Amino acid sequence: MKHVGNTPFDARLDAVGLQGVGRAHWNLPPAKLILQTLLRGEGVLTDQGALAIETGEFTGRSPKDRFLVEDEITANRVDWGSINQPMSSEAFQTLLQDVQRHLKGRSVFVKDAAVGADERYRIPVRVVAEKAWSSLFVDNMFIRLTDQERWVAEPDWHVICAPSFKAVPAKHGCRQSNVSAIDFGRKIIIVAGSGYTGEIKKGMFSVMNFILPVQHDVLPMHCSSNQDEQGNVAVFFGLSGTGKTTLSSDPNRALIGDDEHGWTEEGVFNMEGGCYAKTIDLSPEGEPEIHQAIRFGALLENIGFEEDSVTPNYADDSITPNTRVSYPIFHIPGAVTPSVGGHPTDIFFLTCDAFGVLPPLSRLDKGQAMYHFLSGYTAKVAGTEAGVVEPQTTFSACFGAPFLPLHATEYASMLGERVTQQGVRLWLVNTGWTGGGYGVGHRMKLSHTRAMIAAALR
Repeated sequence: MKHVGNTPFDARLDAVGLQGVGRAHWNLPPAKLILQTLLRGEGVLTDQGALAIETGEFTGRSPKDRFLVEDEITANRVDWGSINQPMSSEAFQTLLQDVQRHLKGRSVFVKDAAVGADERYRIPVRVVAEKAWSSLFVDNMFIRLTDQERWVAEPDWHVICAPSFKAVPAKHGCRQSNVSAIDFGRKIIIVAGSGYTGEIKKGMFSVMNFILPVQHDVLPMHCSSNQDEQGNVAVFFGLSGTGKTTLSSDPNRALIGDDEHGWTEEGVFNMEGGCYAKTIDLSPEGEPEIHQAIRFGALLENIGFEEDSVTPNYADDSITPNTRVSYPIFHIPGAVTPSVGGHPTDIFFLTCDAFGVLPPLSRLDKGQAMYHFLSGYTAKVAGTEAGVVEPQTTFSACFGAPFLPLHATEYASMLGERVTQQGVRLWLVNTGWTGGGYGVGHRMKLSHTRAMIAAALR
């Protein structure tokens, strides 16, 4: 194996059995990862300077292909079922060995990063990826480490991302040729058969959703957050595509994070170091903060272009309606650094009501809030998951069921305790349809939702 790039002193891939890879590119900076992608013919630079790539067959998460290894750590704690599907330790070991053989002699891109802006709960992660653009995604989305931190922080978890590997269900204990498998004993995540980058971040989010409550009594949340000049924090729960990133990116408030947080005895912290926004119908007028963040270093996924140009056409959903961009959080002006805030004063539950029944904004008491949190009534937005081509009504407990290993009541109990302790105001926001359901009415105007939230926060 040949090592190139910025390697820690003890740089090796023995922990995941990848000593046989051809060339390991260690901790390349964004510019070099972009160059490697361009040299391989796997992407283009847009006129804004962002790297645009296509993720292949999978343009959204595949929750039916997510598995957790059932062992002494998870057997009696995980809420097993159609969301948390069990995989035997033997099947995972076979999958790992076959992925190791698949990557033998191939170039890989290694990124040492971390999850958790609060250093008390930070987990060092080493991601080994087939694609340079996957490594760029990790650099954008995870906590970026200094050279010194890389040299002293031994990775606690490893993620192996091998899109070109095809799993065999009968052999690997999965459903089809793509699989996302998490082993809490080995502390390894395998993402195989899919190039969709969201599988990487949601894999580590699932890990945090187990470790934080079980080991630290910290509440993990599928939410975004921001704060005003006085440090008053607002939190926005919601499924992918319901408005977390958009509504938390507010020119009048400082962004803490857009998707994954923990709530400790001192306040909230962002688990990530970047943002992952939907770009369908993006405009500088409607979402100026996100639009200006799409520049050199940002990674656009599955977008279309204006004819005979490299100008993105954000209205083009010919590949998928789930077009995406990842960018480091410092691309948002005034983002909180480090991404840590106090206790929330307000919590907003974002629900995409495909029937057009719920009002645009509702004030909730604690009982109503716990009901909505546990039921998680909303809709899956087109493209966010494989096979979802139009809004599908769903009940997603805690507004994040696909990523929660424990029973929903454990998270709800922790939320209820914190809401009572801090006297948090609770709101329900319909970011879905009004004037009739999908196909009859129209989607709530973003400007109207922003105005209502701003009024609620005053």
